[in-house]
Order: sequence, then structure tokens, then C-alpha cells
Amino acid sequence: MMERVLVIYGTTHGQAAKVARATAEELRRSGADADVVEASTRAPGPDTYDGVIVVGSVHARGYQRSLRRWVRTHADTLQEKPSAFVSVCLGVLQRDPVVDRALSGIRDAFYAATGWHPTLVAVVAGALPYTQYDPLTRWMMRRIVAKAKGDTDTSRDYEYTDWEAVRRFAGEFALRVSEQKRPRMAPAAGSAAALWP
Repeated sequence: MMERVLVIYGTTHGQAAKVARATAEELRRSGADADVVEASTRAPGPDTYDGVIVVGSVHARGYQRSLRRWVRTHADTLQEKPSAFVSVCLGVLQRDPVVDRALSGIRDAFYAATGWHPTLVAVVAGALPYTQYDPLTRWMMRRIVAKAKGDTDTSRDYEYTDWEAVRRFAGEFALRVSEQKRPRMAPAAGSAAALWP
């Protein structure tokens, strides 16, 4: 029977939504039935799924409120099955130990606030959709990016997500869900061990 995976996401400027959809596509290629739902909608609970991937983007030193609320509501159920967290953030591009510690602290605060500890975690770079920002956001993002010596031409958009890494992570998660769901076989008479570990 096909494994069912829920990919639930929170997004501010749209990149986390793209990551969530790409993740679901790879899950389907791996043989799973994947649903993609934004946390701010009437999102289903995780009860009927074999695994859950949560995708959120770092914004204003945290993740989307709707995503935090959904995870906190369903934390107990999430702990009972394979679950993963994909954190989308531009800060990872800096490769700065100080920034890395700050981002790790943001993730830890999310786990503490929700009571959830995912089975797998991935951190992927996001995007700079300058042309989609309002003037104030565009100015602020340009200043932040300039300090990090990043791309500051606001007449175009930049995408830094490593899509191959996203696909690998989704494939790894699909394998984990499949292994978790696979029935364990009782040892044959006289056998010392079961077929599955």
C-alpha cells in the first residue's frame, strides 16, 4: 500500500511554498502519495498520514505563526511517526559560524515553542525576490544582503535553493517512511532473528 505523506508549509514571500511543492513532487516520484497544504488554510491533522514534512522560512527571527500553531497543536501525533523539518533561510549562504549559531537558535526556539522534535532536519537557502517586495522591504533586504556581500541589484530576482539537495532529502525521507511502515516479519521456527531489523 502506498505511503501517505503530508507536506505542510508556511511561507512569507513564496520560496518555502516552492520548496514544499518540489519536496512533494520527489515524494511522488519515490512512490508516496503526497499532499501539499499551507498551514494558514484549513490544514488537515497528521493522523491519517504515515509521515509529515514541515517546511517553513525564517522571517523576522522566527517561522510563520500559522505553522508554529499547527505544529504545536499536533506535536504529540508528529512524535509518533517519521517527521522532518525543512528550514528555508538566506542566512545559510553566509557560511558564518555566528550566523549559523543564530539560525540554530531560531530552530531550537521553534522546537521548544511547539514541543516537536523532528526525525530529520534540512536547512536550505531561499531566494531574494526583489521585484516582488514592496519598496520598504526591498530597501531593507538590500541593506541586509549588502552587509553579507550578496546580490544587491534590486531590478532582478535571485534564487539560491539547491533543488538537487531538496530532492535528495525528500527521497531519503520517503525511504524512511517506507521502512517504518514495512511490516516486521516474525522469525521462522528455529530462526535466531527476524527478516527485518
